[in-house]
Amino acid sequence: MPPPPLAANPAHRLRGIAIYCCTMLAFACLDASAKYAGRYLPALEVAWVRFLVHVALALAILRPWRDWAPYRTNRLFLQVVRSFCLVGSTIFNFWALQSLQLDQTVSIGFSGPFLIAALAGPVLGEWAGPHRWASIAVGFVGVLVITMPGFGDVKPAVLLSLTGTVSYAFYILLTRLLSGTETSASMLLLSAVVPAIALAPVAVPVTVAPPNMIVVFCLFMTGFCGLFGHWCVIAAHKLAPAPVLAPFMYTQIIWMIILGYLVFGDTPSPRTLAGTAIIVASGLYLLYRESRRGPTHVTSTLDDA
Repeated sequence: MPPPPLAANPAHRLRGIAIYCCTMLAFACLDASAKYAGRYLPALEVAWVRFLVHVALALAILRPWRDWAPYRTNRLFLQVVRSFCLVGSTIFNFWALQSLQLDQTVSIGFSGPFLIAALAGPVLGEWAGPHRWASIAVGFVGVLVITMPGFGDVKPAVLLSLTGTVSYAFYILLTRLLSGTETSASMLLLSAVVPAIALAPVAVPVTVAPPNMIVVFCLFMTGFCGLFGHWCVIAAHKLAPAPVLAPFMYTQIIWMIILGYLVFGDTPSPRTLAGTAIIVASGLYLLYRESRRGPTHVTSTLDDA
């Protein structure tokens, strides 16, 4: 599948990268809020309220009743599948956060760029070339520096985090696939409405009242950051191919380390700092290559990238 026309412009690709980095900040804040709220509330409740707040804010901002045309979808089945991929990613990640530190869950999640880069070729026709694979591989070396020796006492939580990562990879691929034909408004709204409805039957029975206003604020932030972050995901994938954006998922580790220290008192180890330096270097290398790409470069294939 050829990418949307905007992706052929190098300036648009760089804008897409910048927006995607904002996505990673938003998702780091979402995870920090969910982890704090998860100390007092069931993970299913946190996930459900996150989507309810997302829906409420999207309706208040978009006001779709004024004009339903932008919300009509030509590919409803794929929109629903994409929404359920987001449900899986959210629930499994929130469960994992109850046992793992922020930097641990995000480090496991960094296997996502490999899945995205590997599947973007057969699914989207966006083939990652040797330089991009090298950047992804170097970034993942940084992840291994952080996480190994690993999580011998929390293997179930690691599996939950890995399952969430697979779900998120398919969510990203479907976002890119749909971005050429579906409106941002329809994807943003449906990706919250479908999960909110789907989670209600299992979340309502376990729902309890938040114990204080701090937890209420954290619940609100999960929805707000989710709305903003997924708007950024959609906007970024309209501007740049999935393999171009995938390595910049690694920038989330920086925000996770900062929030983990400020909110939970998790001090990063020397291994974490060393791994983060490697991750940042891989992202800067790819950003350097993207900034040098000429305007005549064809982006439907990325074999030389």
